[in-house]
Amino acid sequence: MGPAGHQGDRRVLRPRTVVHKHNLRTTTPLAPISRIHLTDRASVMHDVRMIDRDRDERLIGFVRASGTASVAALSREMGVGPSTIRRDLQRLARDGRLVRTYGGATLAERPLDGPTSQPARASAEKRRVAAAAAGLVREGQTIVVTSGSTAVEFARQLVDRRDLTVITNSLDVALVLLDCEGIQLVVLGGVVRPRMHSLLGHLTEHACREMRADTLFMGIGAISLELGLMNDYMPEILTDRALRSMATSVVVMADSGKFDLVAPALVFGLEAVDIVVTDRDVRPEVVETLTAHDIRVIVA
Repeated sequence: MGPAGHQGDRRVLRPRTVVHKHNLRTTTPLAPISRIHLTDRASVMHDVRMIDRDRDERLIGFVRASGTASVAALSREMGVGPSTIRRDLQRLARDGRLVRTYGGATLAERPLDGPTSQPARASAEKRRVAAAAAGLVREGQTIVVTSGSTAVEFARQLVDRRDLTVITNSLDVALVLLDCEGIQLVVLGGVVRPRMHSLLGHLTEHACREMRADTLFMGIGAISLELGLMNDYMPEILTDRALRSMATSVVVMADSGKFDLVAPALVFGLEAVDIVVTDRDVRPEVVETLTAHDIRVIVA
């Protein structure tokens, strides 16, 4: 035997001698090296949720202090990747705690007059209309979504869908659906309309000619029961017509107030519309007129 504790190249563990207070000498085997055990899945998920909640509060605090914040700035501040920040912003936007902006987020505005104020009612109506329209979407479909506040609400209803292709000319809609695992997102090119963040022009119209979809879901500025769908921004009209040409059917999402408005330019007539989704304040004569044009009316 070589030096104590070794025999050739093999390490030998000697028994450990323990001296008790009664001077009795006994030997015990060397305690085995303990293994590190992973926590169970529930504990891991609990820890992850705690980390997410902590990051949420830090993230919201940073946005509140800054007024608005970009994904890049939040990524640096939180110490996580941009894709993680985008998922956080998407989740917080769904919960109504933040509002997504192009490339970042800002705080959600709260109505000053409480839940019964006119802005709050309008927002609630848009959500009901959007939810009812989303109920028409089926797995495996390819749909087109235009720009506008109701279209954005509609997109929020789709974030958990599976096997869905969404084509849009709206950067705001695209931001809502970005990184949704079950959705293939197609963003049409074009010139960005300031503040509205819609994509317009020749490039958009050319892309529309190359694609086909099952249904177009669109918001609209005004609806004339005599003429049809109308808009006050003329450069957007040709793009809306190109979007219509892509789809087999059209669903118009419009709160009841849109039937009392007039706009200077015609988008297309009621004969091109299949379904109108509106709110419960719609007048009976509006429903009757639409039904007479073979348009299905869904009251949310």
